[in-house]
Amino acid sequence: MTRVRIDLFASLDGYTAAPDPAVDNPMGEDWGPLTAAYAATRTFRQKVFGDTTGAGTTGTDDAFAVAFFEGVGAEIMGAAMFGLHANPDDENWKGWWGDEPPFGCPVYVLTHSVPRPAIEMAGGTTFHFRSGAIDDVLAEASVAADGLDVRVGGGIRTAREFLRAGLVDELHVTIAPIVLGRGNRVWDDLRGLEHTHNVTTVVAESGTIHVTFTR
Repeated sequence: MTRVRIDLFASLDGYTAAPDPAVDNPMGEDWGPLTAAYAATRTFRQKVFGDTTGAGTTGTDDAFAVAFFEGVGAEIMGAAMFGLHANPDDENWKGWWGDEPPFGCPVYVLTHSVPRPAIEMAGGTTFHFRSGAIDDVLAEASVAADGLDVRVGGGIRTAREFLRAGLVDELHVTIAPIVLGRGNRVWDDLRGLEHTHNVTTVVAESGTIHVTFTR
């Protein structure tokens, strides 16, 4: 059965990094500290950097990293996560993710800009650009997922839109043991989420807190 999943990163004070459209730092300067434990895992190093040496952490953080990559048949992301806001007029722009993005499935990019043709990348990723209602895009992504899960990849505004619409079956938030005091608020307009979803909490060896909301 296809589920809708979201994975987010947050600080102790409830912020995620504000993105920066700079090509060399698209996710913003706070993204590194927020995702340090995740980026240190063996699974992340293997899946994203192609490191097959076995280097990286193998504890609780790695277990969640494994789960992040498992069972995803389609992805949905906002235009900013793809990088359209930084390159709105470049018809050849193929996103921040390099020649072989780490998705390996159809990716639906939500945008209100002029429609773009699909972009097929190495490794099984194809970017599709959609301007319709999120329910319609989710329905299309669910068909493409073919029984696997649909992951809403972000950014935070896109994630909150799906959460507010009641479309998310599982939300996993990785809370880094840091205080940012700035960025984009994670929990705005999500009051009562614990009443519609069961909540579990695990503290990793790194001090990172993994909170999961499951419908």
